[in-house]
This record gives sequence, C-alpha cells and structure tokens, in this order.
Amino acid sequence: MTTTDIEVVATRRPLNRGMIRRLLSRPEIGALVAALAVMIFFSVYTTTFFTLPGAGVWLESASTFGIMAVAVAMLMIGGEFDLSAGVMTGFTALIVGVLTTHYGLNIWIAVVIALAVALAVGALNGYLVMRTGLPSFIVTLGTFFVLAGIDLAVTKLITGQVAIEGMTSVPLYDSIQPLFGSSIQIGGGTFYVSVLWWFLVTAVATWVLLRTRAGNWVFAVGGALNSSRQVGVPIMKTKVGLFMTTAGAGWLVGMISLFRTSTVQANTGVGQEFIYIICAVVGGCLLTGGFGSAVGAALGALIYGMVFQGITFAQWDTNWLRTFLGAMLLLAVLLNHWVRIRAGGSR
Repeated sequence: MTTTDIEVVATRRPLNRGMIRRLLSRPEIGALVAALAVMIFFSVYTTTFFTLPGAGVWLESASTFGIMAVAVAMLMIGGEFDLSAGVMTGFTALIVGVLTTHYGLNIWIAVVIALAVALAVGALNGYLVMRTGLPSFIVTLGTFFVLAGIDLAVTKLITGQVAIEGMTSVPLYDSIQPLFGSSIQIGGGTFYVSVLWWFLVTAVATWVLLRTRAGNWVFAVGGALNSSRQVGVPIMKTKVGLFMTTAGAGWLVGMISLFRTSTVQANTGVGQEFIYIICAVVGGCLLTGGFGSAVGAALGALIYGMVFQGITFAQWDTNWLRTFLGAMLLLAVLLNHWVRIRAGGSR
C-alpha cells in the first residue's frame, strides 16, 4: 500500500464514523428503523397487511394520530405538554354538531367558530403556564377535566343525550364533507383525505422547525429557557403559539372524525393524549424538551397505526396493544437517551 493509499484510508474512516454519528443523532432514525421492522413483520405474518386494502386501513388509523402527534411533538420540543389534546378533538366536533343540529347555524360558520374556540383554549393554556409558572402537565390536566365535563354535561343538557347524530341532514353538509371526510378507491383499498392532511401537517411542521426563525425559537425555549430569554427570544409568544398549534390540530382531527362518520360521541378523544405523547417520544422527542422532529412523530404514529391494525389482521387479542405501547415507550426512551449520549460524545 502506498503512502497516498494510507492517507485516503485514514481520511475516509473518520468521515464514515462522522456520517454514522450524524445519522444516529437524527431524532427520527430509530422510528424509521422500527417502522420498517413492523411493516416487514406484519407483511410476512399476514396476507392482507401489505396490500392496497390493508394499507388503506392502517394509513387511515395512523393519519389522525399522526396529525396530533406532530403538533404534540412541536410542543414537547418547546418543553411543554398538553393533556387536553385528546379531549379537544371531541370538544370541537361537539361544538359544530350542537350549533348546526340544534341551533340551525350555517355549518361553515360553525366550523370556524369551533376553530376559534379551540385556539382560544390553547392560548389560555399557554398564558396560564407562562404567567403562573405552573407545570403545563397540571394546567392542561385541569383543562382536560373542564372540557370533558362540558362535553358530557352541556351536550346532554342541550340534546338530551351524549352524542350528536344526523349530521348528514344538516344544510351544506355535502359542501364541506369532502374537505375532511372524503375518500377514494385505489385497487380495492379505501384511502381517506385525512392521510393527505397528515402529510401536509408533517411537511409544514418540518419546514417551520428547520427553516424558520420560529422553529429556532421552539428548540431554544425547550432546550435552554434562560439563555433564550437573555438573547431576546419571545418566550411568551412562542409557547402560547405552540399550545394554540396543538389546539388547532385537535380541531382538525375533530373535523375529520365528525365528517368521516357524521356523528360524534361526548367521550371522543378522551384517553388518546397519552398515545400522542408516546408517538412523539418514539419519534425521537425528549421528555425534557429541546430535541425532536415532526417526521419522527409522524413515523411514531405510523408505527402505532400499523401495529393496531396488524394485530387485528393477525387475529390476536387486541388487549396486547397496550402492552406493546408500554414496551415501545420504554424502548424509545432508552434509545433516545443512548443516542443523546453518543451525539454528545461525538461533539
């Protein structure tokens, strides 16, 4: 081997190690590997999973979780949690249902009102967290119970039941339904517009986090709050905006659920807030904030959707899903911790 060859090898090896370290430090790489493993496993184990009909089912299942997981991931990167994210989906859908079926309000106006209310609740959550200094876990837990109580008590008070049905008879329903609940048939599979919403939300969130000043603020307030304050980052505006983003995503998922099924239950979304957090953590978000990605959260939701439907296709007991979620969360936390240590060591 000549001197030149030795020099080439010597320079190539550090480069390769550096590329591997950079790859491992990406927050979504673990979720990508896990998603591929889950897809391969159920494709081999079942005959319907990796067909167009099968893909339509698990993509639809993953899409609504993915929309919320991306918004929750952005909030977690900013160092906060929102336990009212799940109940917000049912809350906004019930607003539209009550205003249109019992008060005769134009359905487009009702949808806009529901969005405005959701954003107001999100802004209130953010304002209370910032002004009081209380943990967002506690503040939004209170909001969760308030909204859950309103969903049950107020809906029953107005309608006499805890569900809204008959949305298809509302005037102009057909004009708005395709925006949130339409579907197309491809090769025998049904693919809903919610999948497109999921991709769009993920793309926009990724662009914001990686290409805008606001994205830099999100990482800054989640990773180094005091330093962010010292350099003039608008902390109040950033965190309130993140809570409003989560609430807005809840509104979007609520509209998708309402216009896909034309009905909504008072308990819609209750308990799903922890699934959103799990998807975000599996996607690489740290519970301490300052690290994560929208793509990773979307992949975490994809894993959940594939496992949920894969268990059904395999005809297993669906109660095993919670066991899988717990194991997936624990492994994701350990993997993220290891990656952060490796990334820190490489620097």
